[in-house]
Amino acid sequence: MDVLFTVAVAAAAFVGFNVGGSSTGVAWGPSVGAGVTEKTTAAALMTVFVLLGGWTVGRNVVATLGSGVVAPSAFTVEASIVVLAFIGVGMVVANAYGVPISTSMTAVGAIAGLGLATDTLDWAVLGEIVVWWLVAPVAGFWCGAVVGRYLYVRLQRAAAIEQSDGPLLVLDRSALVPTPALGPGTTPREFVSTALVVVVACYMSFSAGASNVANAVAPLVGGGLLAPGPAVALAAAAIGVGAFTIARRTMASVGSELTDLPLLAAMVVTVVAATITTAASWLGIPISLALSTVMTIVGLGWGRASRTATASELARGDVHAEVTVAAASVEVEPVAEIGGERSGDLDEAALFDPSTVARFVSFWILGPSVASVLSYLAFSVLPVAGAP
Repeated sequence: MDVLFTVAVAAAAFVGFNVGGSSTGVAWGPSVGAGVTEKTTAAALMTVFVLLGGWTVGRNVVATLGSGVVAPSAFTVEASIVVLAFIGVGMVVANAYGVPISTSMTAVGAIAGLGLATDTLDWAVLGEIVVWWLVAPVAGFWCGAVVGRYLYVRLQRAAAIEQSDGPLLVLDRSALVPTPALGPGTTPREFVSTALVVVVACYMSFSAGASNVANAVAPLVGGGLLAPGPAVALAAAAIGVGAFTIARRTMASVGSELTDLPLLAAMVVTVVAATITTAASWLGIPISLALSTVMTIVGLGWGRASRTATASELARGDVHAEVTVAAASVEVEPVAEIGGERSGDLDEAALFDPSTVARFVSFWILGPSVASVLSYLAFSVLPVAGAP
């Protein structure tokens, strides 16, 4: 029993470690790439806010995955190990193909397979989760589209700043007690904008903790192997280790890949996706942060490109706008009316080509589906799950 318990904890830590590697890059890649934060600082803040998100909102998702989808009695030590193995293998396969797969969706699929095999699956809870999986990307797309079409150009002009050389803050030692002061060349506007970038990244970290902590430890909590508090601490620690190690590469990768995408666009996407994910997590729904993020980016690009058309043209379906990086970043002086910009003003560098989006969506569908089927077959053959 002690050996199996150790293996189960190690499996949970492995899942958390990989979550830290992928989620940290998504949350902090843009700010690291822009030179706003260092990788070590980003990893430390990621760890703190993941713990905060998991300890507060994330407990609701732990409860859903640990006892809502299937009966807690199904989670024996052996069953927990098998479920966590499916989640970990799913992440490894997706990372090999370069697809930001949802660990939440894979976890639900593996647990649903366990429920089917043991006749303990709560179809009502599963149906509610699937409805959110359909609503979240649609909401992300349209929020991004509205911002891109109606607000982005004005936000871009208001947020345009030039980063000064040297430190952002210095200590003013002219008084008896040293006080923080703006660095040489730093304007109040630059300081506020930089602080906002960090705050938004912390918000994304909080959202990642709220949604992803459960993926690593819900089976252990459901089976009574760990209490919710120690389980959340274990997951946050494992995610933190991933943030300080393998995430250093993903932060650099995401930061460099987003050099053509302005920091403002990344902040808009982060706020929308993190808000959708946090709201769902508050309701106890395990949801995909990656899915909401990608669809918000697509919506933002489509909204910027569609500024070249009037509302009547959009209603008639006469617009065939390409989603481009420049569609999210082009600056117009002065702000043009809707329908006043010409498509020639937009660069043709592709943000998401159709084949890439199709590949992502295919993995989002196949991930939980394959996890469900394999989990069902495994638990149908292996007598390791608890009785209903």
